[in-house]
Amino acid sequence: MEHVDVAVVGLGALGSATAHQLARRGLDVVGFEQFELGHVRGASHDTSRIVRRAYERPEYVRLADAAFRDWADLEAATGETLLTPTGGLTFCPPDARRPASDFVESLRLVGCEVEELDAAAVGERFPGFRVPDGVTAVYDPSSGIAHASRTVATLQLHARMAGARLRPRCPVTALDDSHGDGVVLTTAAGPVHAGTVVLCADAWTNHLLAPLGAAVPLRVMQEQVTYFAAERPAELAPGRFPVWIWDGEVCYYGFPTYGEPTVKAARDVSELLTDPDRRTFVPDPGRLQELCDFMAATVPCSGPPLRTVTCQYTLTPDRDFVIDAVPGHPDLLLGLGAAHAFKFTPTFGRVLADLATTRATTEDLTPFCADRAALTLPVAAA
Repeated sequence: MEHVDVAVVGLGALGSATAHQLARRGLDVVGFEQFELGHVRGASHDTSRIVRRAYERPEYVRLADAAFRDWADLEAATGETLLTPTGGLTFCPPDARRPASDFVESLRLVGCEVEELDAAAVGERFPGFRVPDGVTAVYDPSSGIAHASRTVATLQLHARMAGARLRPRCPVTALDDSHGDGVVLTTAAGPVHAGTVVLCADAWTNHLLAPLGAAVPLRVMQEQVTYFAAERPAELAPGRFPVWIWDGEVCYYGFPTYGEPTVKAARDVSELLTDPDRRTFVPDPGRLQELCDFMAATVPCSGPPLRTVTCQYTLTPDRDFVIDAVPGHPDLLLGLGAAHAFKFTPTFGRVLADLATTRATTEDLTPFCADRAALTLPVAAA
């Protein structure tokens, strides 16, 4: 049987970052991916993701602040430019889920720059938007874009360069920690014994936890992002147009032009429940029309829709991360991003590598523990 220090299961952004960190530290690490590297069945593909410090809770602002330092470390270590600064707006309309003051106070508490803008100020500074009166915007100058697929490919390349063995198209079908000495993985290439397993399997997490008598309450959705053929792309370019989030009862988000004369936008949490093994990959026309209507009203020069790409959301009940050992299984660690973790990718890697090696880290992971009430109380069926 093959023996390794750490096995990482799932090589999307979070798993690839963990394998990279472990290999940089000199550990014997192997990573397993059930599909090809860079596949489109999860949540780590396509071009762009928003990075930001603007959260309504200080614990997330602090973690995001650490993530910007970790991104800088990753760029320095690999020689890649992975972030593009654009600034960012969080719009809080009258039906906002959280008041603008929550974002402003959390950012100021952590010592981050922030501005509060009314609709007129938004229109003056960013004329690409048409925002009605009564909307307050929070401007985070540190926000920007992470190149999603390039980030994952960079992490995988440099993990291999540091000695990690990555095995695509090699599913893990079972985990066994009953012997009290690490974990035995049943894989398509044969059994592997690991001192620690880091499970970053996202929507497939419970496939491996259920036989151990464990589970995380998760909802899996098919999401979709649409690229619009910008009528006046120069007005929507980085420097003139920021990344943005409309934090209303229905949440939307979007980007400036990035690599092509299109703007990307999407609804957040489309409620299109799916099974990760039975997805259609077919965009929902109703959700597309809702997005087109919103963009026509809010970003009038965004233009007509050009193409729509699907992805996958895996949500915990409180939409907080899980970064912890599985209760009762100390050698099995979980890294779940709750569909908003890409901006924290290098930090997930660092923290999970800390836990895999020392069972401790400098970050406060209390909000992300695996035995919190939201994950242990009964949850109504969706």
